[in-house]
Amino acid sequence: MIIMSVDLGLVRTGVAVSDEGEGFAFPKGVITENNEEKLVQKICAAAKEYGAGRIVVGLPRNMDGSFGERAETSKRIAESITEKSLIETVLYDERCTTITAHTYLNMNDVRGKKRKKTVDAVAATVILEDYLRSIKK
Repeated sequence: MIIMSVDLGLVRTGVAVSDEGEGFAFPKGVITENNEEKLVQKICAAAKEYGAGRIVVGLPRNMDGSFGERAETSKRIAESITEKSLIETVLYDERCTTITAHTYLNMNDVRGKKRKKTVDAVAATVILEDYLRSIKK
């Protein structure tokens, strides 16, 4: 099954998908949208385009494990995605994924505008890779 992940942001939302065998994650790009309803529509359209059978939504938790305002927003968006797409949606801890994405981009000397355009897609890929490892255990 193809699994799609999203790293929700205030303006940019990263998207990644797995292969059918759920072994690899690939960045697919960024959705630029700050209107929640339109964002959900665009995520659902992407899931349909990629043939996703499950959508993993990054759940931002504080380092102590507690939930903040962004986590509540992520939960609400995940519920909307499920209602509108009829695709199973899973929330998955995304602590430190953006930091990891920045590290990967540093290692590959990605800077400037290209970095800004790709960091969210890379973060979505990190979320999906972590999720895929967790379901293989």
